[in-house]
Amino acid sequence: MLRAALSSPYPPGSASKSPLRFDLEVIEKAAPTADQIRTILEYLPRVSDVDDPHHVAALISSHPSAPSLPDRPHSPEGLVRLAEKSPLALKSPIVVDWTSGRASAGDSEGVKDILEYLRKKRDGEVKEEEDYKPRGWFS
Repeated sequence: MLRAALSSPYPPGSASKSPLRFDLEVIEKAAPTADQIRTILEYLPRVSDVDDPHHVAALISSHPSAPSLPDRPHSPEGLVRLAEKSPLALKSPIVVDWTSGRASAGDSEGVKDILEYLRKKRDGEVKEEEDYKPRGWFS
């Protein structure tokens, strides 16, 4: 789906539209870092408090190698250790739009939402104030 959006007209079937432009980096061999997990959790829909241990569970899969509820990690660092020990314990794919501050974990609808946002941005349907503004000291 992501590769097609880069190489074919988007949305599919719209021959007059150009492909989307974004950087696609596929990482299959390494677990995300704890800092990346914190950011991903912040970017996921419906996740507001990154320090809440239940939100770390948003990235844990239902694969048999995933730990049961009492044994699940409660921190990004614990999630990294779990992913290094058992990569299938993490939801897949984890797709992150670092530029716009959006993420999806194990959900093709979430990926479609990210692609639709990129399409709206390309087509000028997203107002500047709706675009992601990183939070920090100078924002």
